Amino acid sequence: MWSQLTTWLQSLQSDWLMMNGWEALAVLLAMAYLILAMRQSIWCWPAALASTAIYTLLFWKVSLLMESVLNVYYMAMAVYGFWLWKNGGEGGQGQQLVSWSVKRHLGIIAVTGMVSVLVGYLMANYTHASMAYLDAATTCFAVMTTVLVAKKVVENWLYWVVIDLVSIYLYLSKGMILTSGLFVLYVGLAMSGYWLWRKQLALDSEPQMVGA
Repeated sequence: MWSQLTTWLQSLQSDWLMMNGWEALAVLLAMAYLILAMRQSIWCWPAALASTAIYTLLFWKVSLLMESVLNVYYMAMAVYGFWLWKNGGEGGQGQQLVSWSVKRHLGIIAVTGMVSVLVGYLMANYTHASMAYLDAATTCFAVMTTVLVAKKVVENWLYWVVIDLVSIYLYLSKGMILTSGLFVLYVGLAMSGYWLWRKQLALDSEPQMVGA
């Protein structure tokens, strides 16, 4: 009995150390993505691709099913975002910063909120997912917000502030300490990202002086 218990504890310790090693790498890559995105560097997308590939496996292991599915989506969006930032916009010169109206954002929030409730209900009743409604809400809003990032909508950062705050609670409840710490930083960086993009949009909107 004691031998079996010792073996189980050793296996648990090994899995924990392995997971935290991968989690640490995913955290570093995610931080690189966010900092590069704040600077509007196209290289944020390769960092996102690598980070989300790792998180896809980590979230599946702790039964956060929608978070795992979300990261598969992130991988696809990393490819799309890279292409859009390089080839999108007018004349294929790369996507430019834009700001959307409050009315448009309210419509987006309403639709995404309804989808979140529906997905949460399905998860709660037909899967083994834990914290189904919170998991569904963070997933659905993150799916929507990632599109805003790819399109360089300035207000995407405000959505991330709320998503990150909810995610902190979600990950702490699963013992993912490093990831929770990452999301604490995300809140501050998202606020900084909004300020930087807003400032750059104002500069881009200023009339250019043309020499005589």
